[in-house]
Amino acid sequence: MIPDRIVEDGTLRTDGTRTSVEVRIPWYRALPASCIADVDLTVDGTTAPKDSLRWTMNGRDFRIEALPERVEEWWFPTDSAVVSGDLPLDTHGEHEVQVDLRLYIPYIVTDHGVLLIEEHGRRNMTAVRHG
Repeated sequence: MIPDRIVEDGTLRTDGTRTSVEVRIPWYRALPASCIADVDLTVDGTTAPKDSLRWTMNGRDFRIEALPERVEEWWFPTDSAVVSGDLPLDTHGEHEVQVDLRLYIPYIVTDHGVLLIEEHGRRNMTAVRHG
C-alpha cells in the first residue's frame, strides 16, 4: 500500500558478515507482530538465509518464525523496525537493497480469509560499518 517508504534511506549497516536495514510498515495503521507473515532481505541480488533473519522492534529481537506468536508487540506507522540477516557486505559503493514483506491485515476479511498483502521496497544506498 505504501511501498515507497518500506526501506528507510541511509540505514544499511554491516559488520562485514551480518547486514541490517530499517523498515517502515507499508500500512496506515499499527499491526501486531503476529501479522508479519514473512520477510526477505536481499542485497545486490543475494537473499539472506531464512534461518539467519532477525526482526527488531520496540527494542526487542525476534526470529522471523517467532513473530506469529507475538500478539503483544505492535509495529506502529511512526516506528522503524530493523531486519537483519547473514549477508557478507563491504562498505564500498552503492548496494541495491530489497525488503519483501507479507503482512496479514486482521480486520479485513475476504472470501479467501484474512487479507494478506505483499509489499516490496527497494532502494540503492551505501553501507555503513557497525559492530
